[in-house]
Amino acid sequence: MALASLLILLTAAGYAVLCAVKPFAPCRKCSGIGLRTRRRTVTVCRRCHGDRARLRIGRRLLNDSRSIHTHGTRPDRKATPWQ
Repeated sequence: MALASLLILLTAAGYAVLCAVKPFAPCRKCSGIGLRTRRRTVTVCRRCHGDRARLRIGRRLLNDSRSIHTHGTRPDRKATPWQ
């Protein structure tokens, strides 16, 4: 049981490091090309909008949690000696 828990923690930590180092991954729909071919027509990929990359799910969760924290905390005020 402890070995399985350790393996899950190592996998989660590895994915977190991957999201921090390389936040973008190739688009799954167009395989990172940016274009789709349908019935002899070439169109821009609807999922990535031709950018050829997508934001990883873990990085999206990290960005959302940071923005929630930022909007929920008070802004920094300059510290004065009498406060």
